[in-house]
Amino acid sequence: MKPSMFEPLADHGRFPYSAIPLRPPLAWPGGRRLAFYIGFNLEHFAFGEGLGAKLGPASPEPDVLNFSWREYGNRVGAWRCLELFEDLKLPAAALLNTALIDHCPDLLQALVARGDELVGHGHSNSQRQSDLDEAQERALLAGCRARLATLQGRAPTGWLSPWISESRLTPDLLAETGYAYTLNWCHDDQPVPMRTRSGATLWSVPYPQELNDIPMIVARQLDASAFADLVVDHFEEMLAQSERHPQGLVMGLALHPYIVGQPYRLRHLRRALQHIAAQRERLWITTPGAICAHMQAPAP
Repeated sequence: MKPSMFEPLADHGRFPYSAIPLRPPLAWPGGRRLAFYIGFNLEHFAFGEGLGAKLGPASPEPDVLNFSWREYGNRVGAWRCLELFEDLKLPAAALLNTALIDHCPDLLQALVARGDELVGHGHSNSQRQSDLDEAQERALLAGCRARLATLQGRAPTGWLSPWISESRLTPDLLAETGYAYTLNWCHDDQPVPMRTRSGATLWSVPYPQELNDIPMIVARQLDASAFADLVVDHFEEMLAQSERHPQGLVMGLALHPYIVGQPYRLRHLRRALQHIAAQRERLWITTPGAICAHMQAPAP
């Protein structure tokens, strides 16, 4: 007998559907209802090969235009962004390619000196994680965790896959190699526990694909002013939602310094972050690792 066309669709099996207004109350430290964090993507790309975001049309390799535009972020843009974060007393979660450890160690030391959270983000964004077999993927996750541990004396607890690329086993392998949370899934405004084959819980902390400079500025071609307006509007609406409903929310802001570190964009980013920082008493300005730790803590 042929299967019915109305059978349930294929499912990932990681978490069930859950309507946000039907969930129990959730509050962040101090009774606040909105958590805000900056996901600061620091990436390194192979010269003359592999993947990479593009400012202009792809050229035959070596594609000097697009490679050097991305490298501007590590040489100049990231430093300007860190200066802005410091001025506004904003922590950041640095989503790091481990290739940066050899490429620009002084930039990583600046993050460590600030006390920013270090989050695993693959070895390079020149390659998709989903192209690896199970053994290779496990080696990538474990190796990145070990290398990043040398920078701060402790291993990272979080992971964002290069290009948000997963295999069917990625959540299982993350839990098995010691990670506590993933930023890969953008399906909710609250942290969501994910099932893994070992029985360990892997937390999915919300990471934005809309409040993100690559899809908005590069793909949708918003100018810097419109992107800053988007950030402010998103913040104001989420703050209003969080104060109206008992379910605490998470607002992440994904930034890449080769994009927002360009001076004319940085000026508009400053405006948006100043707006958020000015209302810090109404929200929890934090990191995804602290959000995960809050969810893991036993109920009082």
